[in-house]
Amino acid sequence: MAYTDQPTPDSHVAVLAFPFGTHAAPLLSVTRRLASASPTTLFSFFNTSQSNSSLSLPSDLLPSNVRVHDVSDGVPDGYVFSGRPQEAIELFLAAAPDNFRKEIASAENGAGKKVTCVLTDAFFWFASDMAAEMKATWVAFWTAGPNSLSVHLYTDLIRESARVKDGCMEETLGFISGMEKIRVKDTPEGVVFGNLNSVFSTTLHKMGLALPRAHAVFINSFEELDPTLTTNLKSEFKRYLNIGPLALLLSASQSDTTPVDDPHGCLAWMEKQRTASVAYISFGTVMMPPPGELVAIAEGLESSKVPFVWSLKEKNMVQLPEGFLERTREQGMVVPWAPQVELVKHEATGVFVTHCGWNSVLESVSGGVSMIC
Repeated sequence: MAYTDQPTPDSHVAVLAFPFGTHAAPLLSVTRRLASASPTTLFSFFNTSQSNSSLSLPSDLLPSNVRVHDVSDGVPDGYVFSGRPQEAIELFLAAAPDNFRKEIASAENGAGKKVTCVLTDAFFWFASDMAAEMKATWVAFWTAGPNSLSVHLYTDLIRESARVKDGCMEETLGFISGMEKIRVKDTPEGVVFGNLNSVFSTTLHKMGLALPRAHAVFINSFEELDPTLTTNLKSEFKRYLNIGPLALLLSASQSDTTPVDDPHGCLAWMEKQRTASVAYISFGTVMMPPPGELVAIAEGLESSKVPFVWSLKEKNMVQLPEGFLERTREQGMVVPWAPQVELVKHEATGVFVTHCGWNSVLESVSGGVSMIC
């Protein structure tokens, strides 16, 4: 349905999603909440076709003032991937500014309303210039926590400190308020060590330099989790907001009649288990332990006899010990996807074995479940 079938919006917000990892889903969740709170504002959500499809959100569940648009993934026609790490991300980011400008212009024409606010994943440092060109405000969403945001904000300071000290990897970042217990070697790859010229390292460095120009920066966290960092970041940005944990926001926004997506029957199986008896295992959608570690985890589960739900991609199931799935059929279940938010807050869950992705950590905190990290 074209937007021209709807009343003319009072204002128009362009939402720019990063289509890799688990970035697009929380940004869409925030967009839905904003759209429900401001029904006379049009929200145009820009994302790649593949990422939009993976969100699996029926259009009838979107507020009527949200319009989803496909943006090119930046891969040239006939391009053959070489297998280089981050190749798809590199192609997308190189083409993203022009591709976003093109699709925003098209959405403005279709809606008959100029964009007045650009709401983006924080990765998009170029949105600062884009918003200035459009005479719009820029609001950035950092999907992780305040520690990692601080590291990228102070990258130049950390690098300068590391350069002047021998054996700096064990040094702490005491010159940054709230980071006194973080060592240089605890920082993400691409800040001090690793390939500092990689597409990710360059993007995050430019992001840290650009974010102080944003009208507002908001993150998926809550102030009480780290009040010192919160105070410091408030002093660095024009406006700094904690809006999380998003898992609680999503739970509050879902009606009791909204069915939970649980294609493999995990929750029905959980209902048969004792309180705090089940180990839930998941390493997110991007990273995966090497085959030897998957085998060790499987052997540990089997010998422990602990009931378990293991969310593991189908392509990795072949790396499990021979006969493991058959031998543990009564003990637990290995599924290619599981409703994580519902599982970590289920009374039968006793522990969450996790890769410590920020969404997973906050979901576990929100559910009151201990973690093995």
